Amino acid sequence: MNQILIIETSPRGSVSASRAATQKLSVRLHEEFPEAKFVYRDLTKESIPHLDDSTLKAIASKIPEEVQANKESAHLSDQLTEELLASDLLVIASPMWNFGIPSLLKAWIDLVVRPGKTFSYAESGVLGLAKNKKAVLVLSSGGVFSEGPWKQSDFVEPYLRQVLGFIGIDDVQTIRAEGLNISQLAENAVPNAEKAIAKLAL
Repeated sequence: MNQILIIETSPRGSVSASRAATQKLSVRLHEEFPEAKFVYRDLTKESIPHLDDSTLKAIASKIPEEVQANKESAHLSDQLTEELLASDLLVIASPMWNFGIPSLLKAWIDLVVRPGKTFSYAESGVLGLAKNKKAVLVLSSGGVFSEGPWKQSDFVEPYLRQVLGFIGIDDVQTIRAEGLNISQLAENAVPNAEKAIAKLAL
């Protein structure tokens, strides 16, 4: 494994369950792949913009003159996309907010899901170009969404799997720290996630 990309999205710092689990995963990854290059993107500490008109034109247009005119706007998108394409393993750590992902993570996704870069249109549909990669989702939530009555309200894991599959990443595993707002479950949420990390097939 040559490069591992880790995306952090929680603004809660040291008290974040998703960050705690990701730190545990990072330790395992460093032990198993000591020669790999680790690239960390903490979206809460970086200026990841939501799409605007000039960036959309730069990353989506097929007209060379229009792309060139907006090239500066697409610089960050180019950088993030190249990081993703150069990585063998992608780790996305995210809390669940109002049943979905934080807007900063959506902004990152919008900058790396690009026609001609990470996917292409074909006669038979869409071809993902980010192939031969693995992904691990490290998800935290106040309730339990992996099973039970709230499972149908989980728009985090299904969405991320859909997006990753769209660009060609089908080997996706999920680690959950859930039940954080349920008194009888909260204490074991992170330890259970750490146990699951030890069983990951990397």
